Amino acid sequence: MAITRQVVQYGGARLARRLGKAVPVLGALVALFTLRSAIRRKGMRRGVVDTALDATPVVGTAKAVYEMARGDIIPDRRM
Repeated sequence: MAITRQVVQYGGARLARRLGKAVPVLGALVALFTLRSAIRRKGMRRGVVDTALDATPVVGTAKAVYEMARGDIIPDRRM
């Protein structure tokens, strides 16, 4: 029984490590998919800056947390 538990723990640790490496890449892909709508809402320069901040792993997370509490950092353009 002890060997089975060790194998499961080892497999879980490897899976967690592999997923941990993939998370920043997935976040960047999601940011790139939202680039078009960000440019439409904010304009070219502001949309690109907003998406670049979202694609950066630690900065994007901090920006998302801040925006959930306080609102947009980079405002939409005026129509």
